[in-house]
Amino acid sequence: MQTITRHLRIEGRVQGVHYRASMRDAARRLGVAGWVRNRADGSVEALVQGAPEAVQAVIDWAHGGPAHAQVAAVRMTAVADAPQHDGFEQRASA
Repeated sequence: MQTITRHLRIEGRVQGVHYRASMRDAARRLGVAGWVRNRADGSVEALVQGAPEAVQAVIDWAHGGPAHAQVAAVRMTAVADAPQHDGFEQRASA
């Protein structure tokens, strides 16, 4: 199975609206590994890793987020040679 890794930076009204917990739940449901955390600048940062279709599904989800989020932008970067993650976790803010 091919695995890809993408780093995401989500901007907009994405803190205080359960974005991290909702992304964690979506990623786990889709079988994607990685992590998500809040950033001091008000954005949310995530690393998503898995089958290309599953990673794309999480990226598509990120553009909308949970009900009260207002996503202004999702910036994505491909990550080469990323360590393999096991499961998807919600991390403390950075």
